[in-house]
Amino acid sequence: MKTLAFDGRMGASGDMLCATLIAAGADPAVLDPVEDALDVRYVVGSTTKAGIAATTADVVVDEDGSPASEAEQSADHSHDHDHDHDHDHDHDHDHDTTPVEGHGPHRTYAEVVALVEGLALAPAVERNALAVFRRLGEAEASVHGTDLDDTHFHEVGADDAVADVVGACLLLADLDIDRVVTTPLSTGGGTVSMSHGTYPVPAPAVTELAADADWSLRGGPVDRELLTPTGAALLAELADGVETLPSLDVDAVGYGAGDADLPDHPNVLRALVGDGDGGLRRESISVLETAVDDVTPEVLGSLQETLAEVGARDVSVVPTTMKKSRPGHLIKVVVDPADAERVARRLAEETGTLGVREGNASHRWIADRTFETATLRVGAERYEVRVKRGSDADGRVYDRSAEYDDALAVARETGLSVREVIRRAESAVANETE
Repeated sequence: MKTLAFDGRMGASGDMLCATLIAAGADPAVLDPVEDALDVRYVVGSTTKAGIAATTADVVVDEDGSPASEAEQSADHSHDHDHDHDHDHDHDHDHDTTPVEGHGPHRTYAEVVALVEGLALAPAVERNALAVFRRLGEAEASVHGTDLDDTHFHEVGADDAVADVVGACLLLADLDIDRVVTTPLSTGGGTVSMSHGTYPVPAPAVTELAADADWSLRGGPVDRELLTPTGAALLAELADGVETLPSLDVDAVGYGAGDADLPDHPNVLRALVGDGDGGLRRESISVLETAVDDVTPEVLGSLQETLAEVGARDVSVVPTTMKKSRPGHLIKVVVDPADAERVARRLAEETGTLGVREGNASHRWIADRTFETATLRVGAERYEVRVKRGSDADGRVYDRSAEYDDALAVARETGLSVREVIRRAESAVANETE
């Protein structure tokens, strides 16, 4: 399994993630759609932090407001921010070019979604970018007590933040990674200045994002902001948490530089790329649920089919006890986040429920599934039974399961028990692959 592992001991920001991915082997040319859409330029350079050679990825414009060409940029930049907050900067840009921090309109969540959808990105890249902005929007809405659609992104809706999020998703796709992990992310300490005032580190949006992430936080090791909302949102969506770096046959190492020169701490985000142990595939999901006490068994039994028609991945109906000790059923539906609203509407229409909840689950681990056909000989006749195989990301098969409907049909024709047909079919497939 091709794995990308981030070392989170110095936190992360949007531009640091872009720089690290480029240093690890991603092609900066994939960033062209963002440059064309936003009239900005990514400038890739190099610097040294506490003796570590590292890459920088600046988003810049000319001071007259037009994008700066790469020929006009110096090759050595020192950069830290993901443009969410008021950081210390020490830039040395040539020919009247400036970082694009805060450049362009400060968009609402809906406007950011429309912008991303208009970039004509590959489906997987668009899905990741929209999921990151949804996390940012929900975090901001939670902090400020607003609705998602009414949320104004302020700093993270400006051109530079959009460039960081979409750029990181494009660069990650270019690396063709099977799994992304990160060790615990350092937040730094002290305070940070934002558009709403001065807050202790980690910023409120970072803590909201961390609550729904798979990785953990730790304070320090310096008194300045190390983990910004854009960096936290990207890693919350894209990375699984690990306590230590996993076992890898390392193929590439990349360092993305932060702005400040910190005593005794190389201010860099490190990434390792290599082959790791096989695992299950991570899939983003939402879980919808509702409790009902007046739905007929026939309707409950039909939900697997009717909800699957509009995108449901899995449907469970669990007996439960409701108000006044009435017997009822808890219906749980696993969906792609993009299909959640459509599936919720169909669930309400089918059951008559007056409300559908969306749970906190953000992903699930799933096997890769393939089908093989087992040919069984019974007497002079041959019969076919489909067998589903479950395998990890490295292709190692760990489960074989004959399709019940096929086994039942063969059992009826041959007089064998269903259990015997299943046993023969699964054994036949296992013997073919050994």
